[in-house]
Amino acid sequence: MLIGAMNHPAEDVLREIRWMGELGFDFVDLTLEPPAAASWKLDVEAVRQALDDAGLRAVGHTAWYLPLASAIEEIRCGAVAELKRCLDVFRGLGVAWMNVHPDRHTPWHDRRFVVERNIVSLREVIAHGRECGVGVMIENLPRDFNNAAQLAEILDPLPELGLHLDIGHANLHVPANTTGEILARFGSRLRHVHLHDNRGGHEDLHLPLGAGTVDAPLHARALRDCGYDGTITLEVFTPDRRHLLYSRDALRRMWDEGE
Repeated sequence: MLIGAMNHPAEDVLREIRWMGELGFDFVDLTLEPPAAASWKLDVEAVRQALDDAGLRAVGHTAWYLPLASAIEEIRCGAVAELKRCLDVFRGLGVAWMNVHPDRHTPWHDRRFVVERNIVSLREVIAHGRECGVGVMIENLPRDFNNAAQLAEILDPLPELGLHLDIGHANLHVPANTTGEILARFGSRLRHVHLHDNRGGHEDLHLPLGAGTVDAPLHARALRDCGYDGTITLEVFTPDRRHLLYSRDALRRMWDEGE
C-alpha cells in the first residue's frame, strides 16, 4: 500500500512535489487545475524531473467541476477537450490512471439525461486514454453518485472505466457509509482511494483521520479484504501539515497491524 498527498492547485507544483518528497510520501495525487497547476501551463519535463528527484510516483487527478453532462454541446465538448489534454500531460509523466468526476449539474434535465451525457463524454475520454496508455477511473461523489446502484449506472455500460473510491465522500448525505456496498459490487475495478474524515451530514470537511465519524480502521480492513494494496491519497486539507503526517502514520499503522 502506497500513501500520497495532493498538490494545492494555487501553489507552485514543483514546490508541492518537493515537500511531499521531503516528508516521505510515496506519491503525489497530481491535480491539474488552475491557477497554478493548469493542464495548459504545466511544464511536463520539469514536473517529471521533480518527481524523479523526489523519488515519487504520481496518480492523475482532474478538476471536479467540469460540465461533462452539459445540455449545451459546445460546453460539454470543451470539458471533454480539457480531460483529453490532461491525459496527454499524464502520458508525458508516465501516469497509469487519471480520475474523472461525474457531472451532477444539468438544470431542468432528469437523471437519465445526466447519466447518458456523462456516458457519452466518458466514452470519448476513455478512447483517448486508450491511445495514451492512461486508464480512466470515476470518483464517487456525494448525493448523486455515491452508492453501488448509482455508480452502476455509469460503470456497467463502460467496462474499461475504473473505480476511484473516496471513502470520505461515501460518508456524506447517506444514512451509513457506503464504502462496503461499493466495494462488494465494484471492488475488482478499484484503482485508487481517497481517505479523509468528516462528521457525516453534508459538509465535506477533509479532516485528519480520527477527527470525525469515518471508521478508517474498518474501511482499511475492507480494502484489504477485497485484495486492494494500491495507492491511497490522504485528502487532509488543513494549514498544519502535522495533521497530514499524523494521518499518514495512523493509516500505515492500522494497515500494517490490521487494526
